[in-house]
This record gives sequence, C-alpha cells and structure tokens, in this order.
Amino acid sequence: MSPHPLRTVIGLMSGTSMDGIDAALLRTDGIDTAEPGAFITIPYSDGFRAELRSCLGGQGPIPDVERALTEAHARAVKALLADAGLRAADVDLIGFHGHTILHAPEQRRTWQIGDGALLARLTGIPVVADFRTADVASGGQGAPLAPLYHRGLAAGLAKPLAVLNIGGVANVTWIGADGELIACDTGPGNALVDDWMLARTGRRYDDRGAFARTGSIDAVALTALLDHPYFERPAPKSLDRDAFDPAPVAGLSAEDGAATLTAFTAFSVERVLEHLPAPPVRWLVTGGGRHNATLMEMLADRLRVPVEPVEAVGWNGDALEAQAFAYLAVRSRLDLPLSEPGTTGAPRPVTGGRFNPVA
Repeated sequence: MSPHPLRTVIGLMSGTSMDGIDAALLRTDGIDTAEPGAFITIPYSDGFRAELRSCLGGQGPIPDVERALTEAHARAVKALLADAGLRAADVDLIGFHGHTILHAPEQRRTWQIGDGALLARLTGIPVVADFRTADVASGGQGAPLAPLYHRGLAAGLAKPLAVLNIGGVANVTWIGADGELIACDTGPGNALVDDWMLARTGRRYDDRGAFARTGSIDAVALTALLDHPYFERPAPKSLDRDAFDPAPVAGLSAEDGAATLTAFTAFSVERVLEHLPAPPVRWLVTGGGRHNATLMEMLADRLRVPVEPVEAVGWNGDALEAQAFAYLAVRSRLDLPLSEPGTTGAPRPVTGGRFNPVA
C-alpha cells in the first residue's frame, strides 16, 4: 500500500507535431497506482499552428504566442472538466508541459513556453510546469520524461519491452526484466513527413501513410539521411524537432519523398537496437505515428518482433503522454525523481518541475 494518497490530476501535452493540446485526467499516487480518466484533444487552428511554428528555435513573437498557448490550455482544462462532469475544486493539480520551441541539451538549454502561474489563475487549479530544466541543468538530456510512467504501467508485461512514442520526434523506453530503464529519442517521428506533406501537397499529414504507400523508397536518399552522427551516439540522447536536414529528398517526387521519409523514421528506430542491452521481445507504439499503417508495417519489417499499438494492452495511445505529465506532476510535489541516469543521462536521479499555486 502506498503511503501517499491518490490525487486527481490533469496532464496537458502539446507535442512536437503541433497538432493541438492533449488533456487527460489521472488518479495517481505518483508511484505505482495510475487510474486513467477522461481524455480530450483540442486541435490548434491553422493560424495558431503557424504562429507556434514561427517560434521554433527561440525566435518570433514568443510572449504573445506563450500567452495564447496558455489561454488555449486553460480552455482545454475547462472542456475536459465539463466532459468529465467535474469542477475545478475536484482536481488537485495540473501537470503543464507547455510547448518546446528549443531543445539544445548539449548547451544545457531547453525551452518550453507556457505560463504556469497564468494557467493556475485562469483555471483555479495549482500547476506544476517547467519539467525539463532541472534535468538539463544537471547535465541530462531533459528528454524523454515519460519512461517512469511507462515502467509503472508495464509492470505485468513480458520484458525486455520497448514503448515507442512517435510524435514529431520519436522516442523509446526500454524496460528490462529487473525494471532497468534506458530511453532516448530514436530520430524523426512524424515531423519530417508532416512538413513534406504540407509543402508538397498542402495536407498537414499523410493520413494512415496512404500517400507514402503510392511512392517508392529512394535508397540513395535514405542512406544519406541515415548517415548522421546522431545514430552512432549511445543512449540516452535527445533531439530538437528540426535536427535533421531533409535535403537528400529535395529532388524526389512528392510520393517518393513521403515514402523515403517514412522509411527514415522506421530505419532510425531499428538503429537504436545497437544501443540496447537486449532486443525487446515486443514493441508497443504510442503517439500519432501508430495510426500510420505504412509506418507500422515498415517497423514490423525492420524490428522482426511484434509491433503493436499500445491499445493491444489496454492503454490509450492518444492520452498516454498527457497522462505521463499528470503522473510526473505528483512526483514533483513529492520531490521524487522525474528522470534517471538511464533515461536522460543525468548523473543521478533528478526531480524537477516548478509549482505554481493559485494566486
């Protein structure tokens, strides 16, 4: 029995794909109990998505966009409460990730915009924000931060197990039989393909990978993309959304470029096997990439073990990352680690997060 009470928490996530806000309810003690509740996604408008994109790299109208982002998250909280039939007083805490506009851990810099104090005022609920800074300041990568939550959820599953999150960037949690964790960004997720689709077709993404399926993989371009020093580096390691230059596919047709960039994501996941103590017996895939049937087929072909969406074990792959930040918010309040040396490369387990009470 955990000595800590269960808290009702809302987790909020705005991922590198810039699709919108995921908001999830979780009852958790921050240790070994997690009971998922209601979940919603609030898409960003095309106009706001363009404003958010203009801030990537730490430039553009950041103060205005940060306020608008925070106000959008407050609306998402209120919508989730209405959906769940709850009041603000029924919720103990919000875990607010914000949106990453710059990630350069080698310079000990990471920047997630989002005003935790403003969100607390707008919702009437205390907020934990700024989850990554302490880890990066200690020498860690600051990412990924969901592995401790993955380990808690996977307690009864066969190991070694890999949980692969495919958002704008893809990251993996490797869980050993003894609970050992190794995690890292594997390489591109959906971001390169999404950017390609927008530029070449006007569509925001490749729905179920149907467009890539009509093209052919260009072996020369794929080899050039994989010839990046990142893939030689051992885990833990992490990436900025725009770490890879898509120049090798610039001369390809729209269809072949989509096929090649989709293959790049799959092949880069395979490359992480070089850095794991033992190959996983199963890969569970979360995030938007699991909806891409072409990508999932490529992953199964490269990894040669079962590759399944996390729904196969009863998890919600759309809600999982938002749930993780609800879980981490409680851990922050308990002064428990949010990361370990095997997950971010920090020299020791590191807690983090900044508490914002309701003013």
